[in-house]
Amino acid sequence: MRAAVFHGAGDVRIEAVAAPGDPGPGQVLISPSMAAICGTDASEYAHGPHMIPLHTRHPGSGHVGPLVLGHEFVGRVEAVGEGVDGVAVGDRVVSGAGVSCGECAWCLAGRTNLCASYYTLGLSAPGGLAELVRSPASICHAVPAAVADEAAAMAQPLAVAIHALDRGGVGPGQTVAVLGIGGIGGFLIGAASTRDPRRLIAVDVDPAKLALASALGADDAIDARGTDVAAAIREATAGEGADVVIEASGVPANPSVAIHATKRGGQVVIVGLQADPPPVDIFDAALREVDLIATVAHICDSNLPESLAVLAQTELAGEVLGEVVPMTRLVEDAIAPLAAGTAPGKMVVEVAA
Repeated sequence: MRAAVFHGAGDVRIEAVAAPGDPGPGQVLISPSMAAICGTDASEYAHGPHMIPLHTRHPGSGHVGPLVLGHEFVGRVEAVGEGVDGVAVGDRVVSGAGVSCGECAWCLAGRTNLCASYYTLGLSAPGGLAELVRSPASICHAVPAAVADEAAAMAQPLAVAIHALDRGGVGPGQTVAVLGIGGIGGFLIGAASTRDPRRLIAVDVDPAKLALASALGADDAIDARGTDVAAAIREATAGEGADVVIEASGVPANPSVAIHATKRGGQVVIVGLQADPPPVDIFDAALREVDLIATVAHICDSNLPESLAVLAQTELAGEVLGEVVPMTRLVEDAIAPLAAGTAPGKMVVEVAA
């Protein structure tokens, strides 16, 4: 079958690989129609391998060597394995990216994203940029008829944003600020806008991204160039600071900026990953009891269904979509522009094209 295979930095090939074979117990075999490209895919292409097990066996998946990419995808179920209930041949589904064991202490506590043997389709096991992919049925969810395939391909990254909102306790009547309107930042704004916030604030250095944030429901769009961001957020919140500030930029100074922009007793949620450990003003956080909360990935059982509901009820997917490109142009028109920072939005690949 044809697939997009990562061989190393700057080396992603569309080539023939062995088909995955019949699904095992608890698995389904999916024929992907669309797959979205993530910043992690672009980072691995530009600077990897960091997460992809090219040279050592992955402890969770057991994979080693060149890997089929794609952890954000939608497709039709072609076959089901023994013991699968609730998913049938012909169903249109999205698959969560993270595979968990269901038996460790974290899984039993409902925190499947922290599973002791967690691994990710498309990063540590073969993914959905292929004619066929196997996935656990337990992480697959039916796509509502109102959600087109190019939108459904965004369900997984939107679920990551929804998990971050849940971690911060974002709910009705709150003031929420998002620092960085990149790939996940746009989804954070769009998803937060559906939770009836009192005020939703977006911060970035790119006017186009700030315009996108406004279209997605932000009440304030703060240009961080030459601006005291914390002071601007306090000004927009009657001097108090935001109830929740979500750091999604990865800028080293921004965790401290987020602390200073948060009200007494508020929450800072760290989504963006800094390349080097940044200095963080813990003193100010301690004096004002600001909670510092980390977040990673998503919870398939709760976050994916909410993600699909948001996509069905809003124009979020259309607002963030950059282009739909054929599989044959994956590198030139999707991965490379994303790595270079020139992609016009969320890039989606038509796997069958």
